[in-house]
Amino acid sequence: MDSAVLRRWRHDDLAEVHGVVTEALPHLRPWMPWAAGDYPLDVAAEFLDLCDRNWRSGDAYTYAITVDGAIAGCISLERRIGPGGLEIGYWLHPDHTGRGLATTSTAALIDEAFALPGIDRVEIWHDAANTASQGVPQRLGFTCVDRRSATRGPKNSGDDGIDVIWRLSRPPQQ
Repeated sequence: MDSAVLRRWRHDDLAEVHGVVTEALPHLRPWMPWAAGDYPLDVAAEFLDLCDRNWRSGDAYTYAITVDGAIAGCISLERRIGPGGLEIGYWLHPDHTGRGLATTSTAALIDEAFALPGIDRVEIWHDAANTASQGVPQRLGFTCVDRRSATRGPKNSGDDGIDVIWRLSRPPQQ
């Protein structure tokens, strides 16, 4: 299993994130609305700016997943599910899938989420057709709490239009 290091995105990641995402577009398109078209350099720059703004506002904490110093993917904690909750989202370059990186990165963010005041639950949402994303919450002890017609964003080419929602609640205090 590869060892992942999570770190905040930096503006000097521009060329590398652009290259990694551009290479991964065929792999990401079925699941990620932002990957539907090309990924020009200015869109990569906007992504890095948004990561910085969201971090400062507390709306999201987005990390580069790195392996041996190279960007392998992305993972974030986002305030999208209402008070007391954070949602984890992730993607990996296809050269880095199947190695446990999404699972270990998610486990690290769970600990960070529950260290924040007022957070009592973490959720992972994915389309029912995305069975690779389903494995992460299953391995980490999340409970599937809902399956419903997708209401977020446009349908992607791989989607079947059903959101699967997994939840992990804060462990009781010792």
